[in-house]
Amino acid sequence: MISLTSKNPAQLSVDAVVVAVRPRGTSVAVVDAPWLPKELDQLLTRDAARLGITGGVDEVRRLPGLGIKAATLVVTGVGERSTDAATPAGAETLRRAAGAATRELSGVESVAIALPAPDAAAVGAVAEGALLGAYAFSRYHELHHAPVERIEVVTDATRSKAAQQALARAQVVAAAVHGTRDLVNTAPNDLYPAAFADEAKAAVKQSGAKGLKVTVLDEKALASGGYGGLVGVGQGSARPPRLVKVAYSPSRARGHVALVGKGITFDSGGISIKPAAGMEAMKSDMAGAAAVLHTVVAAARLELPVAVTGWLCLAENMPSGTAQRPSDVITIRGGKTVEVLNTDAEGRLVMADGLVAAVEEGPDLVVDIATLTGAQVVALGHRVSAVMGTDDARSELVGAADASGELFWPMPLPEELRAGLRSKVADLANIGDRWGGMLTAGVFLREFVGDTPWGHLDVAGPAFNEKSAHGYTPVGGTGVGVRTLLQLVEGRAAH
Repeated sequence: MISLTSKNPAQLSVDAVVVAVRPRGTSVAVVDAPWLPKELDQLLTRDAARLGITGGVDEVRRLPGLGIKAATLVVTGVGERSTDAATPAGAETLRRAAGAATRELSGVESVAIALPAPDAAAVGAVAEGALLGAYAFSRYHELHHAPVERIEVVTDATRSKAAQQALARAQVVAAAVHGTRDLVNTAPNDLYPAAFADEAKAAVKQSGAKGLKVTVLDEKALASGGYGGLVGVGQGSARPPRLVKVAYSPSRARGHVALVGKGITFDSGGISIKPAAGMEAMKSDMAGAAAVLHTVVAAARLELPVAVTGWLCLAENMPSGTAQRPSDVITIRGGKTVEVLNTDAEGRLVMADGLVAAVEEGPDLVVDIATLTGAQVVALGHRVSAVMGTDDARSELVGAADASGELFWPMPLPEELRAGLRSKVADLANIGDRWGGMLTAGVFLREFVGDTPWGHLDVAGPAFNEKSAHGYTPVGGTGVGVRTLLQLVEGRAAH
């Protein structure tokens, strides 16, 4: 539960009150907290170094609540960054500071967030970050420390309609990100293609949003419909593939955006099997489809006046006597043939089917999101995702990412890489040269969008955090891409 309050934080009946601090010489400065009792302010400014408080980003420290009603004062570092939420960087600073605090405060029931929140933009950023940080995955075990249950955002803007709307939006965004994280964290024996399709139906039903419809194509429908990529990738598994269409159709829509998500519920590599080390993380190879599902549901919950159609390309890539082989030739929906030279380059095959299906409906823009290539991690690391596509779409996506606070970087699609995808027996090969593999995958996908404006998001590294938690980002599924895609739709709704 989250709410706004304009009460003096020192008098709030909560377990902890959070304030922001930034470095100031050898000490720290408290940011926008004139209500802080003198003894606490002096403790921070006088003894910050002794207490190990630097004010750095992601730093969270707990102190006794001297002179305040709460038992604990929590300081969260914002570094030297601006906390002006009128700028994307300032809004993200607030998100990270609030999220780091609530993440570290698991096991605490109630928290007041007293970060700078004078207006709707700041309220939205603080609320979003606090909710994103208050996450835990508990499907398989009992939590020793549950996420924060009650959050109060301190602001003078409690009566502002815009602030209330920002709070409501933050709740929708956080629910979408949490839903995505839950799917990514679910074990692959529980989340296989048919189960994922059921999860999509359940998410739509539970949302209570109007204008949503789910359509599921099973393996028979995929075969008869010419979806050779999904059929080929999924044929090695005892659990057959699915294509799930989640359509949000508002009345008087201002355009149509199609989203296509890679949903490999487990990726063993198939016959071109992956090394055993690290294969357990391949349960996250469906993160793109999870992000698409919850973006569409969030757009419907926000009642955005833009039609959004999500395509979830679901398959399990397994080695078996029925699995596709290197040198197999498959036919993608629409008729293009692909020689499969490496069965571990399977994501682009299922995505090709999804892109063709999406384009057939004539959207104004199609965007795909996928944990597509290890080359993305080599190029950009584990926190920055890649954006490719047609020029206008790529620029629009970069702008949406910047506004949302997610880290995406524009990458080219060099024409010379297309030559590496030539096949002697088919229209295309599914792999090209080793170098520039992320870009080559994008060039491959471009073959299936025709003249439709198109963007491609490769989130291979950022979708699953195998290292330590940071900011509002937990270990495991991160929910990356949801905020960018939703911001993209919102931007189109505003025009």
